[in-house]
Amino acid sequence: MSAGAEQRPGGGAQAVLDAEPVGRLRSTGEALGQFARRIPFSLAFALLLIVTAALAGTIAGPPSQATEAQWAAGVQTTIDAGRWWTVLSALLIPWDPFQLVAGVLAAVLLLGIAERRMGTARTVLALLVTGAIGVLVGVLLQWVGSLAGEWWASGTSVDLTLDPLTGVAGALITATAFMGPLWRRRFRVVTLAFLCIFVLYDGDSSDVYRLIAVLVAGPFGALLARDASVLRIPRSSHRETRTLIAAVVAVTGLGPVVAFATRTELTPFAFGSFLFADQPVDLDAVERSCGDTAPLAEECLRQLTLLSAQGVGMFLLSFLPVVLLLLAAWGLHQGRRFALWLAIAVNAAILLFARPAFEVTNELGDLDSGDWSVFDLGELLVWLAAIALLPIAVIVLLVVTRRHFRIRLQRRALGRFVAIVGGSFVVLAVVYLAVGLTTIREYWPQATPGDVALDTLKRFVPPHFLAATDPIVLPGHDFASFLYEWVGVLFWTVFVVAAVRVMHRPAGPVAEGDEARLRALLHRYGGGTLGFMTTWPGNTPWFSEDGEAAVAYREINGVAITMSDPVCAPERLERTVREFAAFCDSRNWSPVFYSVHDELLPVFDELGWQHMSVGEETVVRTTGLELTGKPWQKVRQALNRGIKEGMTTVWASWDELPRPTVAEITAISEEWVAEKELPEMGFTLGGMAELKDPEVRLMLAVGPDGRLQAVTSWLPVHRDGEVVGWTIDFMRRADGSMNGIMEFLIASAALHMKEAGAEVLSLSGAPLATKPLAPGEEPPPPTAMSRLLEWLGRTLEPAYGFSSLFRFKAKFNPEYRTISMSYADPLMLPAIGVAVGKAYLPEVSPKEAMALVRTLTRAE
Repeated sequence: MSAGAEQRPGGGAQAVLDAEPVGRLRSTGEALGQFARRIPFSLAFALLLIVTAALAGTIAGPPSQATEAQWAAGVQTTIDAGRWWTVLSALLIPWDPFQLVAGVLAAVLLLGIAERRMGTARTVLALLVTGAIGVLVGVLLQWVGSLAGEWWASGTSVDLTLDPLTGVAGALITATAFMGPLWRRRFRVVTLAFLCIFVLYDGDSSDVYRLIAVLVAGPFGALLARDASVLRIPRSSHRETRTLIAAVVAVTGLGPVVAFATRTELTPFAFGSFLFADQPVDLDAVERSCGDTAPLAEECLRQLTLLSAQGVGMFLLSFLPVVLLLLAAWGLHQGRRFALWLAIAVNAAILLFARPAFEVTNELGDLDSGDWSVFDLGELLVWLAAIALLPIAVIVLLVVTRRHFRIRLQRRALGRFVAIVGGSFVVLAVVYLAVGLTTIREYWPQATPGDVALDTLKRFVPPHFLAATDPIVLPGHDFASFLYEWVGVLFWTVFVVAAVRVMHRPAGPVAEGDEARLRALLHRYGGGTLGFMTTWPGNTPWFSEDGEAAVAYREINGVAITMSDPVCAPERLERTVREFAAFCDSRNWSPVFYSVHDELLPVFDELGWQHMSVGEETVVRTTGLELTGKPWQKVRQALNRGIKEGMTTVWASWDELPRPTVAEITAISEEWVAEKELPEMGFTLGGMAELKDPEVRLMLAVGPDGRLQAVTSWLPVHRDGEVVGWTIDFMRRADGSMNGIMEFLIASAALHMKEAGAEVLSLSGAPLATKPLAPGEEPPPPTAMSRLLEWLGRTLEPAYGFSSLFRFKAKFNPEYRTISMSYADPLMLPAIGVAVGKAYLPEVSPKEAMALVRTLTRAE
């Protein structure tokens, strides 16, 4: 339904009807339908690829020599034969059926995104310009490099290329100049990482052409958008940073899959594919080349290296780095410190085994046999440097960004993981060693106990790392052969399962079942209007011995800072405070009750503690709420304007949202973060992670075109198992949204809550704010602490706008409830101030710290 306006008698002023303007969100199908209607060129280009593939004959297989000579790009056609049109024709014809399918999908999805963002004309221009430059520059590099004898250029100078994906990739990155910071950053980072992996692990001409097109597309997009600022790297939230780093780790982990699929000899990263030749190893030939001579002949070592990697188990083990890096990427996305160290360890292992792995390539690829006539010392050095630089770059990236991955394992969980993994390794290694020593006479070539012991360690390492390293011995006994192939796979399966379980545990130092206990107490007693914040990640719940009370806290540098009021029955407040203080004293912590309401101050006075105001909470009573009269004029105007412009609202939980709306909320939030150089605040201020709690509700403002304009989140306030109120937390608006959209959205939420029977709406606390004085009321005499808080409020205002937010909330005619901080020892105030600051700003980079200092300095 839609809320209209009614003419109230007397005075002729309009007032809103007491109902919210309810709407609905676009479904995924509706969003896809709208998307398809706005991408005519992309759909036409997909159809064009089908037509050109049919005409060129590539719809059924690779192109004929005649087609290649006339339409494909390369040194022989574009430069030697002077067919310059191939720079463009290569962008319009797929090479084979596989590329046709890939091209059609890329045209509809990726090119469609580009067309949707920057329009049809710019998309056509971007596809042709970036694609043509990518192909032309790539061909010129091959031509010049082949003349100079460079190995890659010489090896690919005879290649001819048909590749529509080059232009599509260039158009997509060009379009990022017209995107918001979130998707601009995501598309650029993931696309660049993906293309770099193909260049490093495949090295085909088309891979290089695509990379060049993408590198050109960034500046070209800025030129089309007439905005050089889009070339700057926008600031991202902690959540988005984790997402991007996880994507980079995952993409780099897929490199060996690319190498195996392409079976190329063009890059130093392709060594793993040499082990799995298409031709089976001839055992008779191995026996003839090896015999009983010592030392073993070169051909014998080559054949043994290949034979040692045969079998399904060894094939699976060769992809261990891929599995571990994908596992690490999953954990990094969740912010797990364990995943950070796992990714660093895997890349360090790749770096450590780079030389032995290259020896595998040398052994199996005959690098020193003269077959690769252009392979010289310079190329070898480039190869070895390239092998080392990629894992080093990933390790440096992870170390530099480690502050974004703060969720650590509990000691108990870590100990259990180490015990399981370590125990599995010992058991499996002992079993293989015992079986090997028992059947040592059946090993071939003849093995010593030392050989079997060293080979035991090799069973747990991917074959392409150590396959060419002595000793190379093969068991002859059936059971020993089975263990030889599968003992490593079994161990790493245990490792992966244990790692998934340990990273899937709840975040933070919360024991199993504690979250459910805390929520049960919240549902019963409420914990005040800010009580639901106690469930947020980073808080540790303390429970009384009888289980009837809980306090959520964060221990920082020996200071235990609580969150909101204790969760317990009103008559139990004093006892709960005393018990929690005793708990802290037993651990030599200083307890600090933060964001507590006036009801607790008499308890602290009786204990002899100090307390001070740290902000004001604004509360609106929704029972019998009427948005009438002069005090509500500004809110009423915003509500009426929204209704007139076709705005509607949706009340839903995160899990109820369709995927397009989730993407819109994420984009709006990232755009808000990207506009600020300042660090994100936490503690009593929630972010994207807190939206996803199933008990949290979202109120969304939807425009007449179905697009999201603003979002707010609301935390439930319970009493006796019922929701009696809601507290606002997350507030974001899209760029270009209606003026007054937040007033419209909060007023709609208030009307919804009134209709649902809620008693109270809290606009949450405003840090360092002071409520306005009542008529005739005198301000309290200033103290040193009140002067300090007043100075802090003025200083931080340009950075975080606490005062502006407080004035905004005043539009809703709220009641003011002072929130305070209480502490036992005044001498601990400096340490308490540091701890509270770290709670609000736990992840400050040096760059963000400097930005904050500059902002505060300007304020002075």
